[in-house]
Amino acid sequence: MVSEGEAATSLQVLRRLDTGPRGLTEAEAAARLAGLGENTPPRPHTDSWPLRCARALRDPFTAVLLTLGLVSALVASWGTAVVILALVAVSCGLRAAGEHRADRSMAALRALVAGTATVLRRSGADTEPRAREVPVAELVPGDVVRLGPGDLVPADVRLLRSRGLTVHQAVLTGESAPVAKAAVDVPAVSGAAADAVAAGPLQEPYLCFQGSGVASGSATAVVVATGARTRFAVAQGGAAPRGASAFDRSVHGISWVLVRFMLLTPPLVLMANAALRGRGLETLPFAVAVAVGLTPEMLPVIVTTCLARGAALLARAHRVVVRRLPALHDLGAVDVLCLDKTGTLTQDRPVVERTLGPDGDDDPEVLRWAAVGAWWTLQLAELPAPDALDEALLTAAGPVGEEYDGIGAVPFAPEGRTATAVVAGTLGTHVLVTKGAAEDVLHRCALDPAERERLLGLAAREAGAGLRVLAVATARVPARTRPYTAADEHGLAFRGLVTFRDALAPGAAEALRGLADLGITIRILTGDHPATAARACRDLGLGAVEVGVAADVPCPAESSGSIAGSIAGPTVGPSAGSSAGSNAGPTVGPSAGPTVGWIAGPTAGPVVVARCTPADKARIVAGLRAAGHTVGFLGDGVNDVPALRAADVGIAPRTAVDLARETADVVLAEKDLGAVGHAVTAGRRSSANIASYLRVTLSSNLGNVIAMLSAGLLLPFLPMLPVQVLAQNLCFDAAQLAFAYDRPAPAALRRPTVLRPRAFLRFITGFGVLNAIADLATFGVLALALRGPDALDDQAVFHSAWFTENLLTQALVMLLLRGGSRRGPVGRAAAALAAVGLLLPPGPLGGALGMTGLPPAYHVLLAAVLGLYALALRAVRARHHRR
Repeated sequence: MVSEGEAATSLQVLRRLDTGPRGLTEAEAAARLAGLGENTPPRPHTDSWPLRCARALRDPFTAVLLTLGLVSALVASWGTAVVILALVAVSCGLRAAGEHRADRSMAALRALVAGTATVLRRSGADTEPRAREVPVAELVPGDVVRLGPGDLVPADVRLLRSRGLTVHQAVLTGESAPVAKAAVDVPAVSGAAADAVAAGPLQEPYLCFQGSGVASGSATAVVVATGARTRFAVAQGGAAPRGASAFDRSVHGISWVLVRFMLLTPPLVLMANAALRGRGLETLPFAVAVAVGLTPEMLPVIVTTCLARGAALLARAHRVVVRRLPALHDLGAVDVLCLDKTGTLTQDRPVVERTLGPDGDDDPEVLRWAAVGAWWTLQLAELPAPDALDEALLTAAGPVGEEYDGIGAVPFAPEGRTATAVVAGTLGTHVLVTKGAAEDVLHRCALDPAERERLLGLAAREAGAGLRVLAVATARVPARTRPYTAADEHGLAFRGLVTFRDALAPGAAEALRGLADLGITIRILTGDHPATAARACRDLGLGAVEVGVAADVPCPAESSGSIAGSIAGPTVGPSAGSSAGSNAGPTVGPSAGPTVGWIAGPTAGPVVVARCTPADKARIVAGLRAAGHTVGFLGDGVNDVPALRAADVGIAPRTAVDLARETADVVLAEKDLGAVGHAVTAGRRSSANIASYLRVTLSSNLGNVIAMLSAGLLLPFLPMLPVQVLAQNLCFDAAQLAFAYDRPAPAALRRPTVLRPRAFLRFITGFGVLNAIADLATFGVLALALRGPDALDDQAVFHSAWFTENLLTQALVMLLLRGGSRRGPVGRAAAALAAVGLLLPPGPLGGALGMTGLPPAYHVLLAAVLGLYALALRAVRARHHRR
């Protein structure tokens, strides 16, 4: 956190930290490290195995299964209790093992990004300081560190000395352009002024923050905050926890409806049998067995197996680590993906777009002079390290600059926004090559006011197209031996402009088109200027792009309870007062055209929301969720942490800052949108298999329960013995394990997979009633075959016939309700289930369960019933798909 102490002179900061320009002694640093702790962001606590297993019991079906298992044990139904409790144990163990594997993968990723810092330390109070590399975790407030090109800022620091320092703050602000920093002194502030500094410390030129990267220049700085006191910790503390995820909302919504029905079933069965048949507590085991029959006992196992298998395949094939197993289901349900531009659509480095002469036409000489200036500025610098624009110039121009002799250089200064190289010209002359912000370079050129205004307008036009603009000018002066300074940059001859665009990320356009084919809408939330972001989208060939700024996006409360409310769609255009020297581009204002719901509504192309603060990103993500979308967010900076937490599923690359990586649900080995597409497909595959299992199991179970309750009231005996009900459930449940290894139909992968409780319950109710009709038709056939209901005294034949019919109808449901190919693991499991239904009753195990073999005539009658049931099932399924 920035405090009153940082908003002070460097001497005041050093005194407050009880240190000096020579740094701390080893003893002082060790004492502070022991008192303040390591310079690492807070990390989530790793839970123990028992706690992981206990957390798995929060799943409603798992909790109900545990309850039913305990009730079975209380009524001495030991077989039922053992089977149910074993299922609970397997489910909890699988889920805990999956989370443990994800934690191990994250530990390996953390080890890949450990770093060191260059710090000045003294062995004693009277000894000279010595620069040495120490682990970043060992830095303490008061340490004096050195920063150079390519270094990561290891803690929050206050600059003491700097030379041409620019830093990348994209991880904090999302801006792609480097920000100039300088060791300027300011007076101490307090009251309202201190509050203003605390509210916007990233704009203070004398402060650098942990996670920023040095783009160019060098500096010496004192550490002012480490560990939990850095802006990383501030961002972590300010992020609100996410609400229920898509997985929670879908599965739990269905679960609790069924849980209520299951809890009502045993007392209803007991009361009905006591009232109509005079049977009391002796029907309790049957009532418990019926409740278990309605329960999708294998749901926790199927869900965990599907998700764990999908996560393992993703890790092996695409190096994607799923840290929270339900997040894989959430990925399958994502219909809006929010992401940052910098480092995702672009590579966070510029490339030369055009070189324009003073007349606005292409002029390659402008690039040559700009590259000469970049080359000799690099060669004559104290610490040779080109900034991003210099690298782009040298790459575009090729071998250039060595044909001249370098004389001197005036490095880039944030206050002047120019840099100059001096090379030898013709005999007795030197040539100054100056490049920098257009406004500042033109101010140093010998131009009349009208011409200067025209060139400023040319620069503004290019900036308005989303390009960064660099002006180039030269001057031929008499040779001298005295060093050159910024005061010599005057009377220049304007050469032209070099424009830059962000380098596009390889494969980004193809990956975005792939995500669109999967039915996912892209929302780009960036801290950059809207024109820059829109330009990147156009360069990627993404078609029409709607652009706005975060300040124009209403909160849900400001748009009738949803962020989907219509607002004016902003347009991008140059403003009359835009500065030609700025790389920021034009201003953005609301259009006079019709309003559109451009945030949550469908659009022809991506939507860009620019100038986003971390709070803006989280607010937009939360608003999209409130509008009914399932939202994924891909980010890598500390500024992305609130949005990562607000999304249904947070995604971060391995190279993200520690805090973002620890917050994310899914971690990518590389920042590759193609890997996101693979993860979405894996999530949909797992979700489709879970949905198929639920459709098949619940419709079949509901039909069986309705039929059993009806038959139990009509028959003088129980329609099936409790042990037979449990054996039937065990056979069916074993067959359902095939869904965890199934390959769903391609159509199931083309759109987000969402289990909507109401539609789902309508589905299982309709097909469940159809299944109950088939069961009751079997009951009628058996009644007629045994000469009417009053003659049904052969209970073994009735139990055997109904057992066989139930397993055969369940096998048909597995094949016909699943859809897709009849081959594969589900087809083989259905065939095995049908074989068990036909072969178990006449076998020795059937005799132990109270069943017997059926005469051939009964098989003919059952075949007729099943044939009619299959035709009805296909007809109802076709009608359902048409609707």
